[in-house]
Amino acid sequence: MGCLTAEEMRALEMNSEYLGLSRVQMMENAGRGVAEEVLRRFKPPCRVLFFCGTGGNGGDGFVAARHLAALGFDVEVVLVGDESEMRGEEVKRNWEILKSMRSSIRLRVVRDSSGLSEVEGAEVIVDALVGTGIKGTLRPPVRQAVEAINGMEGFKVSVDIPSGLEADTGEVLGATVRADLTVTFHCEKPGFQRAEEHLGEVIVKPIGVPREALLYAGPGDVYLVSEKRRSDAHKGECGRVLVVGGSDLYSGAPALTALAAYRAGVDLVYVAAPEPAAHSIAGFSPSLITLKLRGDFLSPSNQWAVRPFLERVDVVAIGPGLGRREETFEAVKMLLEAVEEARLPVLLDADAIKAFAGFKRRLETPAVFTPHRGEFKTLTGRDLPDQLDLVGEVVKEEARALGATILLKGPVDVISDGSEVKFNWTGNPGMTVGGTGDVLSGIVAALMAKGFSPFRSAVAGAFVNGAAGDFAYSEKGFHLLPTDLLEWIPVVLEDPMSHREVREGG
Repeated sequence: MGCLTAEEMRALEMNSEYLGLSRVQMMENAGRGVAEEVLRRFKPPCRVLFFCGTGGNGGDGFVAARHLAALGFDVEVVLVGDESEMRGEEVKRNWEILKSMRSSIRLRVVRDSSGLSEVEGAEVIVDALVGTGIKGTLRPPVRQAVEAINGMEGFKVSVDIPSGLEADTGEVLGATVRADLTVTFHCEKPGFQRAEEHLGEVIVKPIGVPREALLYAGPGDVYLVSEKRRSDAHKGECGRVLVVGGSDLYSGAPALTALAAYRAGVDLVYVAAPEPAAHSIAGFSPSLITLKLRGDFLSPSNQWAVRPFLERVDVVAIGPGLGRREETFEAVKMLLEAVEEARLPVLLDADAIKAFAGFKRRLETPAVFTPHRGEFKTLTGRDLPDQLDLVGEVVKEEARALGATILLKGPVDVISDGSEVKFNWTGNPGMTVGGTGDVLSGIVAALMAKGFSPFRSAVAGAFVNGAAGDFAYSEKGFHLLPTDLLEWIPVVLEDPMSHREVREGG
């Protein structure tokens, strides 16, 4: 399946856990895979020496050590670091198992580099010090442990990746193990292509990740768009959104989009709306900044007032509550041309999709379309099949033709950028109430404003919107208002895995 970056692999593991595959199970599968490759090359009772860190890579090593000891190998495990530094219950659990195996495994704890001089080599040396999550140059005593491994005779096996090698770039982080064999999990890492001299033979072992973890939107997809704010961040740095919508009939839709964008963590949201609607929108929240367009609807004459704001924002969302007048559709075309010229990402929803269908072409800027089934037919001229996987293929074909991301809203959302397809299963029938799609647009636009790709923003946005609706349903049943979703957006963004409890509770 190609390569996944360290963050993408972490996201895949989170999605697997969300689907019910525990971290303990994944660690068990990883460690057993390493033991299998050692057994394939060596026979008991040869001596195997493990150097294990205090994180997940070390936990994989603990599991492998247990399996080899059970097969009759002479096993010694060196923990490089302190037990108190262990991260993850699955790591601690597997360490406790080793501590109880007093007859078949020798344990040694090395808290600083001085203790490494007492460790003797072995026929097989397993490097399980640090994995793909390492950031920055190796620090003592791990760096000294890497140097000690390289100075020993014996066949060297690295777990997932040679310790000290940056998974995405192949950069050596001060020092790295020179392995004879690298047993990596699920898929190769991007950095392998530039680090062949450190890897030795590379074997890819499965760890039980279900296909659905990659195919379905999940907490891992939210993790991929998680915000890492600096302590000295200033106003506007975390995203600015312009919402263009509203008409004499609709004022709530653009307000919901704007409020959802705020709840998704952007700093500033501007709403450009016809004057009567703008006054109503301003009353929703003092946080909303309204640009009041002359007239009762968006038109070629008043869309010019929007253009100066294109210099102030990171993304434009067009469509909520616009209405379907011919003049409005012409104004959408003119505004899109200005957005393309400014090279701003754009989200097209509702009436803007209908307007775009009249002059459909590939946009020259990153774009997300958020149609429901009826709007999809208006946009593409195609009826959708009933079978979900076939729907995915149609959406993928049309996204490729548009050069954009399509987020098809429905009981199961279908998202594609023309290359990948993902399905989102969060949400419930209570979300058929008008306005939940406007909330979705605000979330997706906010994520795009933070610099994330249209596809990642759409996948994560679909999950967050549906999960927020599920939390609201758990409180109110099917008697939902779209505003009920707003308070749950931050909850899902902060802890997307929490949705599992709502889902399992029905």
